[in-house]
Amino acid sequence: MKPHLKEYAYPAILEFIKEQTKGKKCVVIGLSGGIDSAVVSKLCCDALGPERVFNIIMPSSVSSKKDVDDAQNLCTEFGMNYKVIQLDTLINAFSAILDLHDPLLKGNIMARVRMTILYHHAHQMDGVVMGTGNKSELLTGYFTKHGDGGVDLLPIGDLYKTEVRELAEKIQIPQTIITKSPSAGLRAGQTDEEDLGVKYDELDQILLGLEQLMSVDEIQKETGLEISIINSVFDKYQSSTHKRKMPLIPKLGIRTIGCDWRE
Repeated sequence: MKPHLKEYAYPAILEFIKEQTKGKKCVVIGLSGGIDSAVVSKLCCDALGPERVFNIIMPSSVSSKKDVDDAQNLCTEFGMNYKVIQLDTLINAFSAILDLHDPLLKGNIMARVRMTILYHHAHQMDGVVMGTGNKSELLTGYFTKHGDGGVDLLPIGDLYKTEVRELAEKIQIPQTIITKSPSAGLRAGQTDEEDLGVKYDELDQILLGLEQLMSVDEIQKETGLEISIINSVFDKYQSSTHKRKMPLIPKLGIRTIGCDWRE
């Protein structure tokens, strides 16, 4: 039981990007050198043309030089525009003012600073901020609220991480990006799978079971994974519900935003 990329996914995403960016001059993407942002950048390039894709590479002192090089090489290979903005001065200023020492809190600040930079450029350029979150991250809350979760569109938001890898191969993302260990780049030596406590191949099997309304016991029987791992993923899903919803509003009117107001 594993998710697999649907044949219609690639053309459907391209159509989505074209339709949702009508009237805008460009898309703005935070390009990390990782697979998710590389795939989103290339999808936008294929949908809109490289001249309408503006990538911003935002490294800090904890960033890998290889990630920065991979991001720049991707832009060069496909003819996309990019800009490099070093974050250390901004992060150090926040850290001093807030007396930050916790690496996790510092990482959240970094993600929110990146979001601020992306929206500043999108406003200046009459653009749309393209998010790079995938379905695995969204369902486990593995993103910073009002940070990398603060975007206009999520073109790969309905693809599990394992499906993103398949799509990356399909659209010819360089192997140096596809094969590296996924990392948010918020702490030195950090990897996504260590943070999540489960490998993406296993995580996506569990989340697919959740999507199909299977119980913990049914998922365990189908996948052969340990109950403790499945329960841990369920806990992450349940505790991150607030990240996938608008802020709660007390219902007072006939139709209430975030409750029964349909757009």
